[in-house]
Amino acid sequence: MHATHTRRRIQTRGTKTTGFDFFNLLTSPELLDSVDNLSPKHRERLYTPTETLSMFLAQVMSADSSCQQAVNQAAIQRLGHGLSSNSTHTGGYCRARQRLPTDMVSELARQLGALIDQQSADPWCWKNRRVLIADGTTLTMPDTEDNQREFPQQRAQKPGLGFPICRLVGITSLASGALLNAAISPYSGKGSDEQTLLRSMADTFESGDLVLGDAFYPTYFFIAAMQAKGVDLLMEQNGARKLSTDFRRGHKLGTCDHLIDLKKPAQCPAWMSAEDYAEAPATLTIREFKHAKKIMVTTLNCPKSHPSKELASLYKERWHIELDIRNIKTTMGMHILSCKSPEMAVKEVWVYLLAYNMIRLMMAQSALLADLSPRQLSFKHCLQLWLVYQQCGATFDANQLTVLFKLMAQQRVGLRPNRAEPRAVKRRPKPYPLLTKPRDQARADVRKFGHAKKLK
Repeated sequence: MHATHTRRRIQTRGTKTTGFDFFNLLTSPELLDSVDNLSPKHRERLYTPTETLSMFLAQVMSADSSCQQAVNQAAIQRLGHGLSSNSTHTGGYCRARQRLPTDMVSELARQLGALIDQQSADPWCWKNRRVLIADGTTLTMPDTEDNQREFPQQRAQKPGLGFPICRLVGITSLASGALLNAAISPYSGKGSDEQTLLRSMADTFESGDLVLGDAFYPTYFFIAAMQAKGVDLLMEQNGARKLSTDFRRGHKLGTCDHLIDLKKPAQCPAWMSAEDYAEAPATLTIREFKHAKKIMVTTLNCPKSHPSKELASLYKERWHIELDIRNIKTTMGMHILSCKSPEMAVKEVWVYLLAYNMIRLMMAQSALLADLSPRQLSFKHCLQLWLVYQQCGATFDANQLTVLFKLMAQQRVGLRPNRAEPRAVKRRPKPYPLLTKPRDQARADVRKFGHAKKLK
């Protein structure tokens, strides 16, 4: 109840967020060069690429995320700044959004994430190492023929009753919460699983990194690829191997803690070339240990420098990416996309991720100013302050930004170790039956037989 109330309050305040406010942040000295380099060649139009992107950012942050609302806001802002008025028809803005290159938005989101990561203070890191977290989620979008063709609904659902669904895998920084990279695919089908999406972002990891992930990711070839790059892993054991784990075998390191040698799979996977399969090592030495009924796998093989309890404590920090995903999907409203074509839906996702990184940038700046870790700050609180600050129409001078950052640092996240919450909803749904037939057919039945009775 509290989370729902807070989310509604954020969305209500977000209705007055305008494209001009995001334009000011996009044209800051740190990002201006990147925006100019990534912007396509264009004529001098009312909706330039930067103007369009800033309006798109304001649109996804607004409770009323319609194109009409975005155009209306821009028209009023032009009047407020003494500029000539423009039409409130949405055609020009919608065409400008279509011209906006997806690569421009995605690259800008990645560059902003890298900028935040580079500015991270050393105390935020774990043993002077960059720790990255990988995880996946799903999103739904409007039920149009184009979206269904590119991102089909779940197979178990009848035609006309489901929604197109896509899979998203992201990589975030444990230190700052910034999103460094993401990959998008259909929910199911060849190349749509989380392992494939994570492999497509292998260049995000650098030598010396430590990657946290759940049981989806510690596959033989991914571990081998990361070891070749000098990247360490700490993940929960893959479900297929849990039953075969025997701590009486291998090189014993402690109680329920040992080193084992994994053999390369006998057959080359369909996604892998024969050359890459031949170059993969014949065996891998990894470490398995058990903690709190979980079996963990890691390439940090020394029990003296990396005790199992210390690693288990670090793995609990993986929960942060669950919170990051919740912030993007629930707090910011990305769980249900609004664009009616696949190209625009993908672009909308990247606009959300860019907006998320903008909030994370301000949180990092606030944490540096207050000598705190960004993870100690509340994302919702910072977002609320940002939206209210925009609503006041303030200018972005250095003194005001300093005050804003200090306000962001006042509210901190409470320590809730070993938190467990039921995956259940207390509020009951409205007493209406589920739609079990295509909407056109349901409309015809209503005209013929009237509305169905409410459920008791």
